[in-house]
Amino acid sequence: MIEVRELTKTFGSQRAVDNISCTIDSGCIYGLVGSNGAGKSTLLRLITGVYRPDAGDVRLSGRSVCNDPMAKQRMIFVADELFFLPGANMRRMARLYAAEYPAFSHERLRELAARFGLDMNAGIQTFSKGMRRQAAILLSLCCHTDYILLDETFDGLDPVMRALVKRTLYEDIEARRATAVISSHSLRELEDTCDQLALMHRGGLVFESDVQNLKTTLFKVQVAFSEDFDRTAFGGVEILSFEKQGSVARAIVRGDRDEMRQRLAGRAPLLLEILPLSLEEVFVYELEALGYAFGGDEEVEKKT
Repeated sequence: MIEVRELTKTFGSQRAVDNISCTIDSGCIYGLVGSNGAGKSTLLRLITGVYRPDAGDVRLSGRSVCNDPMAKQRMIFVADELFFLPGANMRRMARLYAAEYPAFSHERLRELAARFGLDMNAGIQTFSKGMRRQAAILLSLCCHTDYILLDETFDGLDPVMRALVKRTLYEDIEARRATAVISSHSLRELEDTCDQLALMHRGGLVFESDVQNLKTTLFKVQVAFSEDFDRTAFGGVEILSFEKQGSVARAIVRGDRDEMRQRLAGRAPLLLEILPLSLEEVFVYELEALGYAFGGDEEVEKKT
């Protein structure tokens, strides 16, 4: 289990990670989402000990990571900006990884390279961007660490390769009860991959939740009645958004779906639809509920 305790990291005048605390359970796939500059990459580097925090601590099974080589050896980090030795092929890189990770499996690497169609004798500099990403992920999996942290995991991968990477990741985690922490700015990439999701914004952790819980407690309601009505028709549930045009109202509601359906159906509606939200919609409404408005490609904080 990874415990992040009041973690803070500042670069100059910018606070990249701002007093973050969270817990990442063993054996799960934990997703970090947020816009560019939200602090995802910095948080991953702090967790793995690449950066030293200005304040706070990261503990791995109760041991502080920062000054503990044994704790760091249980983790592998695949950065967004990949690095390979100049002129190296996958065999040479495998020897480098094996020198740092005693459990490294050359046999597993040969198996995975064949599955992905990667030539282990070819210079990695001749690989495409997507192929280099595949090579880095395969090398990291073969280290057989308890924790694998991946920054912008699917960047540069085509749809077929994304599916193959996901399947291989699932196999590895299930076989070894490993833990993966995956960052992405694309919610669609993580929606069917992660057990838990955390939303970062401006260096802070807005919230974290089980994926299934996120998708079942927030939903869209479209309803119409013959008589005039307002938002009080929904009872005491939390309404994140409400708009009404004519006799039809559309609302984003948090609560129990069956209870909401029963309450509204009891008023004999002319129209009643309760629809699920995509995770992208969930996160947008969650941020708006916290006071942030989105307009075009710009994001501005609402003034209160």
